[in-house]
Amino acid sequence: MARHIKKGDTVVVTAGNDSGKVGEVLRVITSDDRVVVQGVNIRTRHMKPTQQNPQGGLLRKEMPIHISNVSPAVDGKPSRVRFETQADGTKKRIAVRGGKELHTLRGPRR
Repeated sequence: MARHIKKGDTVVVTAGNDSGKVGEVLRVITSDDRVVVQGVNIRTRHMKPTQQNPQGGLLRKEMPIHISNVSPAVDGKPSRVRFETQADGTKKRIAVRGGKELHTLRGPRR
């Protein structure tokens, strides 16, 4: 199935405690259908002192959220995504809100 969200996209969180927040996708975990969004779902991890981190302490870190809880942002508002295949075989992701091109998935076929 095609992914509506890619790394680097600006998304709006549509459900959960961080609903309404806008952030950039840092990572997409395809095996679990989850995404990590900058500044969203921040959890505090207690780090034990190690040789690499002799201080230890508290680490605030973004944790994954389900991909169904985010939508691509167009002008700060959530939008759905459709896919268009051009005559030359180029496949593009298009935002339904405003018709803005989000990303070209692949170039022309040969």
